[in-house]
Formats: sequence, C-alpha cells, structure tokens
Amino acid sequence: MADVFISYAREDAETARRYAEAFQAGGFSVWWDDALRSGEAFDESIERALRAARAVVVLWSTHSVSSRWVRAEATLADRNRTLVPVMIEQCQRPIIFELTHTANLSHWQGDATDKAWQGLVADVRRLVESQAAPRESGSAGPAPASTTTTGRAQPPSRPGILILPFVNMSGDPEQEYFSDGVTEDIITDLGRVSALSVASRNASFSYKGKTVAPAQIARASKVTHVLEGSVRKSGNRVRITAQLLEASTDTQVWAERYDRWLDDIFAIQDDISKAIVAALKLKLLPAERAAIEQRSTTNSEAYELFLMARGFQRKGSERLKPVIVRICRRVVELDPGFARGWALMSLAEAELSQRGVEGYSVAAARASAERAIAADPNVAEGHAALAESMVRGLLGMEPVDEVLRTALSLDRDCFEAHAVAGAVAIGRRDYEEAIAHLERAIELDPDAYWPAGMVVQAYEARGEEQATKAAERRSLAICENILADEPDHTGALGFLVAALAGLGQAERAREWTKRALLFDPANARLHYNLGCAMAKLEDADTAVDLIDPWVDKVSHGWLMWMKTDNSLDPIREHPRFIAMMARAARRIAEAQPTSG
Repeated sequence: MADVFISYAREDAETARRYAEAFQAGGFSVWWDDALRSGEAFDESIERALRAARAVVVLWSTHSVSSRWVRAEATLADRNRTLVPVMIEQCQRPIIFELTHTANLSHWQGDATDKAWQGLVADVRRLVESQAAPRESGSAGPAPASTTTTGRAQPPSRPGILILPFVNMSGDPEQEYFSDGVTEDIITDLGRVSALSVASRNASFSYKGKTVAPAQIARASKVTHVLEGSVRKSGNRVRITAQLLEASTDTQVWAERYDRWLDDIFAIQDDISKAIVAALKLKLLPAERAAIEQRSTTNSEAYELFLMARGFQRKGSERLKPVIVRICRRVVELDPGFARGWALMSLAEAELSQRGVEGYSVAAARASAERAIAADPNVAEGHAALAESMVRGLLGMEPVDEVLRTALSLDRDCFEAHAVAGAVAIGRRDYEEAIAHLERAIELDPDAYWPAGMVVQAYEARGEEQATKAAERRSLAICENILADEPDHTGALGFLVAALAGLGQAERAREWTKRALLFDPANARLHYNLGCAMAKLEDADTAVDLIDPWVDKVSHGWLMWMKTDNSLDPIREHPRFIAMMARAARRIAEAQPTSG
C-alpha cells in the first residue's frame, strides 16, 4: 500500500514526476505510472493501487479535466475520502469537484520551502496518518508515516460515526416514516460538525432491518462509533432511546431515553446531537452549534406531515405524487416558512406536470421552488427544485449551472441536484459529466430508477459497450423491483422497455410497450420514453407513432431536449421523424412573441 497515489493526464507526466519525487523526498511512498496514461484501459494494477492508497493527489489541468480516467480516479478517491486535489494550472474543474477545497500550486516549480507546497504536504500527511493501520509489533522495516517514535499508530484525526436507522417501536408499520425521519435529521445535524465524519444516509439505511455487529460496521464503513436507537410514537407522546457505541469493542459510550410531548421532538434531536458531541469530546464551533439548533420549522404538526410526505417520496411511487402535493400544501399552510415543505412540493409538481397530469404545471413547480428559496436560501433542496423546474420548462433558454452549483455547495450529497445536473449534461452531450453526476445520484439512492435509466444513454453515447450493458442490467433489475409492487409505475415501465431493447430482448420490449400504454395511454412522458426505446430498436415508424400524438403540445424545453437526446439518434434521419420535428418547431416559432 502506497501512501500517495498521483492521478494525472499523460500530457502532465513531467509535472507528475516532479510531485512524485518531492513526496518521496518528504518520506512518503508514492505510486504513479507514466506508461498507463493512454486511456485505452483502466488497468487492474492502477485500480488496485488507487483503492489501496491512503491519499490520492489529483493534478488538475486543462488536460486532466478532459480525461475520463482522471475524473474516474478522482470520483473513486472522493467516495473513499482519500481525495487531495491540486491545481497545477488555471483551469475550470468539473462541476462535481468545484465544491472541494483545492490547493493552488499552479506557480510551483519544485521548491520544497514554498508555503503552498508545505501546506499540501501537511494535508497529505494528516490524511495518510488517519488512514494508516497499526503495524504489528515486531514488524521489520522502517516505521510508516502513520507511526510515532514509539511505533504506535496514531488515532484517526477525527472520529467517524454511522447512525443506524432508528427502529419503529410504535406497533404501526405506517409510522416508519417518523422513525426514518428522525434518523435522517440526526444524520444531517451531526454532518454539520466539522470535527466528526458522518456516514451518508445511504450507508446508514443499507443496514435497515439487519443485525450487524458494530465491529463489522466499523470495518465496512470506516467509522469508530455507531449510534442506534428506537422511536415509539403514540398520539401526541413520543419516546426516543439512543445509545452510542465504540464500534471496535461494542462498548457503550453514552445512552439516554427521552419521554416527551411531540412538540419537544426538535429539542430531543438537539439533545441527542449535542450529547454525542460531548461524549466524543469534540469541540463544537459556534456556527455549528447554531446550525444544529436551527430547525426548518418549529411546528410539530407540519414537521410530522413533512416526514410523511418525504417518506412517500423516498418510496418513489407515482401514485403517491398527488398525495405528496396535498400533504405539502397542508405543511406550508401550517408553516409558510417551511422551506423543505415548499421544495418537496415543487419536485412532486414538476414530475406530475411532465407526465401531463391535469391541474399541475411547471410554472406552479417553479413558484413553489422560489418560495422555498425565499423561506430559507440555505436549503439545498430549494435550489435543486428550482433547477428541476427550469429544466422541465425552459431547457436551453436559462442558465441552470449556477443554481445547481449553489445546491451542491450547500449539500454535496443532494440527490436531486446530482440527478438534474446529470440530465443537463446529457442535454449538452457532455457524457463524462453526466456519468459523474448520475452515478453519484445512484450511489446516494440505489433504488431510484431515473438516474439508473438515464446513465445508460451516457455510457451508450460514449461507445462503452460493457458499461452500457452493465447499466442496462442494473436499470432492468431496479425497474422490475418497482413494478413488482406498483405494476402501473409508468416511469419504471419506460426505462424497463428501454433496458430490454438495449439487451436485445426486442419481442419482450414490444410486449411491455403494449402493456404500458394500457396502463396510462394519456401519459406524455411515457409515450416519449417508449418511443426512445423503439428508436433503440431502429423501429422509426413505431417510435414516431408513439411520439407524434402529443408533439404538437410539447414545450420549447422539451423540443430542445428532443433535438439533442442521443436516444433518438438512430431514427434522426428518418423522413417521418424529420417532418414531425419540423412541425413542432414551426408551432413553437409561431407562438413566440414578435418584437416591434
């Protein structure tokens, strides 16, 4: 295992050599290779070294930002929390990495006394020391960078915690949304503490309903502590128990039981977060304390209803989208300043409008998103919802990048922001960027069908046959799971047919197309997605037959999407498709206001 892995573009090999030699002179072991930068294959030896390295130094330049392999290496390092990005020349990094603090050494020519270089070395050393495992006593060889003069490994630079989903003890399975919501909010609160590393929601909820030893969780998630608890809600009373365990020894560090009125739910969450900080002997900065104490709402009824709506949203059910809107309307009626309530309503409204459900519009979705931002501009979901409504309504006419950048700066793990950013990148045919965002969205929510289906066409556009097939099989499995519970889920139906078509199961794809149209014959989005699947089979006539009935109603944004959507490339030169697109373009042009 090397201390440092250097990721770079082949054009920057000499600069990479300078960094490698300087790190080695500083006592680090370094893995780098100037013979495997061709981009022809992600060599297994590179991947092994990348995963094993304690720090991954990515050298950003105009060449490396365009390298799919450097981006892949940076993405994997970011997920493994080993990323140390460095700017070796002025360039615009991929948006997904613009939010990560990056050392600027564009001026550096190898001077070991340079303060910027020394700062980088200090950052790398801290990361290496926190990643290093203790050596067995009596082992031969020089002491690694992680040891002191006594030979004992230093403890991690900051503790890590995984919050297991709190168990619903209410005796009512329908109350699961409440215990899940409490868990998520504690994850969010503790994630604001800079001295503490907190496992993601997805990592935490992967253990839901499972019995796993804390030591096993620690090894899998690289955490030092585990928080577990339960929630019992009965009427207007709530009982929450929680205990903090030192993972490697399964030793209780702290435990408490809270019996309160439901109105005290926010105080309970504050108490739990602060108790964990105290138990771990962490220093809580004033801004962090204020952030923990700040709540999206102080109305307990609005909060409970929001958790219910968010629980429905997590399930991904199409049938529940109108219910989510109705619940959120009540939420913001109870508390007009509840930003997350407005944002959740906006996201549901945007999807319903795209499906062509009567009574819902992109304009309403946008208005709700703007209310969310006005209520609290620091809530990432509000900006993500605004980006969603912008993409749905006026793709190509409004700059959405800044809105997405704001959302991701507020929450780099905002699922909705990554999903929208992926769609925007596909619309621009920037498939590397699309893959980075969509794969991140999939990592954040592995059960979400939409990013899993969309990323297929990004891999396909790049000509990556193996990756395309793997993504199609993943999409098919996700959609089949959804359809087992909700057979008329039109979003899953559309992507299922596309996956079948891509995997060569043409007859099955056609059969599912007929079935899907029986479920929801007036769904514009379904018609379009099925048309794209038929285009993949190069069946232009069936594709046009599916899309043509509603093309005279598409918005300017949707038409712009159709012009660039690579799913339609196989039939783009067909006379019927050309005529259909020309007719839609004329209609929209005639509808545009004239000047003068």
